[in-house]
Amino acid sequence: MTDPLADRLRSAGCVFAEDEAVLLRAEAAGQVVEALVARRVAGEPLETVLGWAELDGVRVAVDPGCFVPRRRTILLARLAVAADPTVVLELCCGVAPVATLVAASCPHAEVHAADVDPLPLAAARRNLPQGQVHQGDLYDALPAGLRGRVEVLAANAPYVPTAEIDQMPREARDHEPLVALDGGADGLDLHRRIAAGAATWLRPGGALLIETSVHQASATAAICAEAGLHPEVVRDEELDATAVRAHRPPGLG
Repeated sequence: MTDPLADRLRSAGCVFAEDEAVLLRAEAAGQVVEALVARRVAGEPLETVLGWAELDGVRVAVDPGCFVPRRRTILLARLAVAADPTVVLELCCGVAPVATLVAASCPHAEVHAADVDPLPLAAARRNLPQGQVHQGDLYDALPAGLRGRVEVLAANAPYVPTAEIDQMPREARDHEPLVALDGGADGLDLHRRIAAGAATWLRPGGALLIETSVHQASATAAICAEAGLHPEVVRDEELDATAVRAHRPPGLG
């Protein structure tokens, strides 16, 4: 016997219709679940319909209209956790998935997250009840007392080239903010700005972690090197994730 709810989801183009039906039923019943299904069938991302995304076993709150954290961003979080930082900062944080996973694994860490868009910061504050969430344009958002103290600076900044936005899945184009997707002509505008200012905020030996793509990785690494950092490309095939990890050498001002 087929599941009529899964059939509706499949007809709407949901590839994992059976799994989604289970998740939606677990969230609600009756008229409430019908309202959730209607939103999903209309093309809204599953995560914003549910109100959360699961990353490495941790549920991260995601509100409608927010950028939805992808599974590949787990790589940034794992690299950050592996450093066992006492002070961590997530820039371009959205709902702050990296900071949230670090806080869950490193309860001793002082955790900061910052974004220019106030909408996802409401969810970020729920995800980081013990953290500090700041609104503003990159480093302008940060308190002066954080300068030179950050051990891990993680950023999943937008890195989709402007001309490729129209090629993204419809649920991203229609339901996620353009400011969280558009990385400029070559996709690397934010990478340049983040790398240029990183040394001021990182402590000596601290690391900048930037999510990027396979074909952009060498360019992102070169940007970090131009800023005086020591970069390396990190690839995780299982997560289909690529990042650049760049350390601040001693003596770099």
